[in-house]
Amino acid sequence: MILLVIALFLVSGTIFYSQYVSGKIAREERKNVEAWVEAQRTILNSSDSASINLATKISTENTQIPIIETNEKDSITGNYVNLDSSLVHNQKDYLNRKLHEMKNYQAKPIVLVIRDHPYTANKYYYGESKLLKEARLYPIVQLFIVALFIAITIMALQTTYRSEQNQLWASMAKETAHQLGTPVSSLQGWLEILKEQPVNAPILPEIAKDINRLLLITDRFGKIGSQPKLEWRIPSEQIQQVLEYMKKRTGGDVEILFEDAFIKNIHTLLSPPLFDWVFENLIKNALDAIEGNGIIRITAVANENNLLIDVTDTGKGIAKNHLDDVFRPGYTTKKRGWGLGLTLSKRVIEQYHKGKLFVKWSEQGKGTTFRIILPLRQNPDLM
Repeated sequence: MILLVIALFLVSGTIFYSQYVSGKIAREERKNVEAWVEAQRTILNSSDSASINLATKISTENTQIPIIETNEKDSITGNYVNLDSSLVHNQKDYLNRKLHEMKNYQAKPIVLVIRDHPYTANKYYYGESKLLKEARLYPIVQLFIVALFIAITIMALQTTYRSEQNQLWASMAKETAHQLGTPVSSLQGWLEILKEQPVNAPILPEIAKDINRLLLITDRFGKIGSQPKLEWRIPSEQIQQVLEYMKKRTGGDVEILFEDAFIKNIHTLLSPPLFDWVFENLIKNALDAIEGNGIIRITAVANENNLLIDVTDTGKGIAKNHLDDVFRPGYTTKKRGWGLGLTLSKRVIEQYHKGKLFVKWSEQGKGTTFRIILPLRQNPDLM
């Protein structure tokens, strides 16, 4: 903003100064035209050779300002200076058009009265010289250059900011994975100790599931910021596994539907743990939106180049003025959470899988649809 204000101040000052200079040049040019007209009067009326020679010199010195001569009724006499002769001869209305331009530029001509009775006079209309045109055009060119400079600077700053933000969130994710590693390892040790007591047998499978879950979360966070290994997988099977896990943790008033008839046999390159994480985040957001009562529908289709997956809920929807904020780091409407789920999900899909994740549709009180687009590649093992 400071840069913008400074640039606008400089451009405004330049425009005002350019207008001042243009006005000064315009006044000087009118004086020159008046001197040129007076020279024509001298050539027509004077008998003094010295005066005629001086007037002729003044007339020939004007090589920049275009002038057209008309009679007292504004009919062009055919006399003109500093206009393109080839255009005058080849275009019938060229002089009329130039005269019209000159009248718009300088409505008041310079009049040379030849005689009073009957009234006979020549009118001289003139236009802008090249110098004056350049002076008027200069601030526009400068404004364009400054605007281009500001645009490039803003783009560079935004790119740098995004890069720094991405690095920050990647570092936080890796640090989270590191911090989780120690207590999870400790829990694995305690699980082995618990296995030695037969009385603990009924609860051991559930404890083992939770520990494996923590290991999976740690692995996911650890992969953020580094290029994960992509594997040939069937997306519908990955989605089904996530849904089976999530359905066990939802209430009875929530219905999750998955329509995968069109993609059951489709393979594509995925990072299984990260892709699963993205889907968990989308399902969790949908669950928060429907607040324990509603429908979550997952539909998937494929075209020649892409796999399209939509996650739609019947929840509270997103206000239009917040649609651009949902993927912003730190943005959340929940009392708990860092607001990183959708941010990292977008990073996983767009940077690691070369796809897209965006809000396809949302209406307050009706629901929201998130769309994932994944590029389809040919699996060499199936060829």
